[in-house]
Amino acid sequence: MYNFGSKLLLLFLLAFPCGLISIGHVSAEPDSAEDTEPDVAVDEEEDEEEVLVEEDQIQNTEGDDDDSEAADKLMTSHPDADTTIIFMTGEEFPANEIVRFLVGFTNKGNLDFTVQSLEASFRYPQDFQFYIQNFTALPLSTVIQPQAQASFEYSFIPAQPMAGRPFGLVILLNYLDTEGNVFQTAVYNQTVTIIEKDEGLDGETMFMYVFLVGLVALMLFGIYQVLDSRTKKRLSVKIEKGTVGMNDVDISWIPQETLNVMNKASPKTSPRKRTKRTAGVDQ
Repeated sequence: MYNFGSKLLLLFLLAFPCGLISIGHVSAEPDSAEDTEPDVAVDEEEDEEEVLVEEDQIQNTEGDDDDSEAADKLMTSHPDADTTIIFMTGEEFPANEIVRFLVGFTNKGNLDFTVQSLEASFRYPQDFQFYIQNFTALPLSTVIQPQAQASFEYSFIPAQPMAGRPFGLVILLNYLDTEGNVFQTAVYNQTVTIIEKDEGLDGETMFMYVFLVGLVALMLFGIYQVLDSRTKKRLSVKIEKGTVGMNDVDISWIPQETLNVMNKASPKTSPRKRTKRTAGVDQ
């Protein structure tokens, strides 16, 4: 009896934990289902927000494209408009000096053009979008009729610190047609070098000239001393000799007739002997 009761107790102890485990699994399943439903709803809301954000970004990018297209339209030139430029002060651009130029506009179409303004600026040579020096725009408001021409004068002064450097010079002409469309033509768009004009002799140039003059004078003095010393050496070595006889005298330059006359006229004896003979004869 005791053994049978102990076996029942052992079976009860083994069956009770298994029952608890099964009940826990059953009760856990509905909890997990309830937890997953809100997560799905949250994911759906996030997807909707992402879709809305993407649509907004697409609309913004489309708006930016429209703005860029509009800007491109403003920067284009009309095919019936022809422009030319002439620099009256030459192709050089000295710093702190006035640069003048004329811009010619020709209307080759059948509609009127209204020239609004003329502007110029110096840009960064590697990227023309960066302004280095921007000049005041010249207002014009001039109407150009079909098949007509007009010219406009503009001037500017490059800054002194820009001397000796290359910059991009951009000259723009803004005009309208009869429908109000805005056009812009780049009359000049090239890289130029700002030069520094010499206004006189500065200290460095004057010192250089003085140094060169002194160097040349020193070289000439050295050459004179060398030549003078050589001449003195030659004179000291040379020995002067007097004439010993007629054989040492060069008489080849005397004509032969003169030599004959000289030989006939010369006495054969000395004058002293000749006087003695004449004196003895007289006695």
